[in-house]
Amino acid sequence: MISFFKKFVDLILYSNLWIALCAAAMALQTQYIWFKTIKLSPFIALVFFSTLFLYAIHRIVGLSKVKDFLAMERYAVISTFKSHIIFYAVIAGMGALYFFWKIPLLLKVLLFVPTLISLGYVLPIFGQQRRLRDFNQIKIYLIALVWAWVTVILVVQELIFPIFFWHISSSVALALFLLFIERTCFIFAITLPFDIRDLKVDAKNEVSTIPAKIGANQSKYLAYTLILVASLSACFLWYMELYTLGVLAGILLSYVLTSFLISYTDTVAHDYFFTGLMDGTMLLQFGLVYLFQIFMI
Repeated sequence: MISFFKKFVDLILYSNLWIALCAAAMALQTQYIWFKTIKLSPFIALVFFSTLFLYAIHRIVGLSKVKDFLAMERYAVISTFKSHIIFYAVIAGMGALYFFWKIPLLLKVLLFVPTLISLGYVLPIFGQQRRLRDFNQIKIYLIALVWAWVTVILVVQELIFPIFFWHISSSVALALFLLFIERTCFIFAITLPFDIRDLKVDAKNEVSTIPAKIGANQSKYLAYTLILVASLSACFLWYMELYTLGVLAGILLSYVLTSFLISYTDTVAHDYFFTGLMDGTMLLQFGLVYLFQIFMI
């Protein structure tokens, strides 16, 4: 029974279904907060399938960068199921192309730069077989900004189409900017623990990250600071009446629980903690926002 459960968890995590669900949850949360509805639109489907595709490619390409660490459990699992992950990548790629075709032209244009960044992040298209993530310092900024752009700005743009952003009022623009800042800080904060986990791997590949520069402990304090900034942004959004009290309560509780997990970053080594729980804070936040909003109406 335990063996079956472990295989099931490995399937969900390392097939990248988990992170794809997390990405879709973040997009749906923006939709729910902004428009008080949940709609499985073509763009939401695109977020799911493109995330599934990109992370599958990232895992396959990444194996060539961690040859000295293949004995580690997460790399051993990925290596064992490499052919399965390639299959998932093909299916997800076809799904992403289909739903990309279905979204409006304006969204396609606004996705151009994030798509280039994402492909450059996972594919070794630069000199010495390097990816964007292999350049010093920049990978965490790229992750946070691309995730926030896609799961905040483009979600709102899809549902106000064909209106473009410069036609919205200053107060709405400020609320959208604060939501973007909140999401960026949140994603940045939950990505830092992965850089702490990967200190040895990044050092082997000569990639300098924030934890490599300032240490694991200071990186945790940076993550706490980012969570605090995200929390203050959420409070401002409540004051501006974009967030209801229920939404605010759900988000703030999720930040408290996320901070608790971050505190264990340098003491827990198992990848389920990172790929499962730390990534899972995105699903947790969506679930708390939805439940608190229902029960506090």
